[in-house]
Amino acid sequence: MGRGAGREYSPAATTAENGGGKKKQKEKELDELKKEVAMDDHKLSLDELGRKYQVDLSKGLTNQRAQDVLARDGPNALTPPPTTPEWVKFCRQLFGGFSILLWIGAILCFLAYGIQAAMEDEPSNDNLYLGVVLAAVVIVTGCFSYYQEAKSSKIMDSFKNMVPQQALVIREGEKMQINAEEVVVGDLVEVKGGDRVPADLRIISSHGCKVDNSSLTGESEPQTRSPEFTHENPLETRNICFFSTNCVEGTARGIVIATGDRTVMGRIATLASGLEVGRTPIAMEIEHFIQLITGVAVFLGVSFFVLSLRMYPLKVTWWFCAFPYSLLIFIYDEVRKLILRRYPGGWVEKETYY
Repeated sequence: MGRGAGREYSPAATTAENGGGKKKQKEKELDELKKEVAMDDHKLSLDELGRKYQVDLSKGLTNQRAQDVLARDGPNALTPPPTTPEWVKFCRQLFGGFSILLWIGAILCFLAYGIQAAMEDEPSNDNLYLGVVLAAVVIVTGCFSYYQEAKSSKIMDSFKNMVPQQALVIREGEKMQINAEEVVVGDLVEVKGGDRVPADLRIISSHGCKVDNSSLTGESEPQTRSPEFTHENPLETRNICFFSTNCVEGTARGIVIATGDRTVMGRIATLASGLEVGRTPIAMEIEHFIQLITGVAVFLGVSFFVLSLRMYPLKVTWWFCAFPYSLLIFIYDEVRKLILRRYPGGWVEKETYY
């Protein structure tokens, strides 16, 4: 973690494994991320720090050395998680769960209306209206569900907003403003009040520097940063600045000890986007209950369907037209859930609780 060079940036290596190997590798990486932050850079003296990262503490890295490290470790950026295409998410909301039953009901309504129109001179429009209502309910519910999911699934966007765009580095004795993604391990970086820290830094000099760690540790007061080693825990010591935190006042100069996904904030972002939420016991019980009720409903529906065919074999439109009305309860339930999602705790929830 501290060295930032323990894992080489190799796209070929990341695509070599497949199937179960990929899953096991991902689980192993997540387990590593969950462990306590392990680094010893805050304990090293300045001379040891310079030897470890092969950097001159006054002139910084050479341009060639910086290019080599960048090619080895990759850009200083958070890796976005794999995402599902938006059209797939929308289709899941539109055709998933009970929506399938409502679509079937709408299709049966339209089919029943077609049969009536072919057999009667003046067919009733009831089935046509019911089919339109069913389709409209599914579409509206699907659109609102997709909108709610889209609002709650933007985890990485909040982290992207915290990534700085520019960084002031010292290379070959010259100060230069570069893209933050080009910052590498060993770079000599200078930050001042108002700047966002471009990577995890080991402070080597400071003048009244204070940083805002609230986004990382929750501390409301700005924390002083100085070259002195003050705590065994790297998250508590004063000589470490963390990626994406704000420098609120003063100036400081430090050596980059970790970049991108290898920073403390990068580990948090990877965990937030990579961990799967397990099902709670109540969720499993509800799913079991729904499966039971669904099985009973399907059994009764098929039974009465076959019975109606035997009792009225020549009156197909009798059972065919009446079947969609059994889905009205699903319309009520979908509309109720839609209102509850938009206005939780309102009068609808109190008056229609069951």
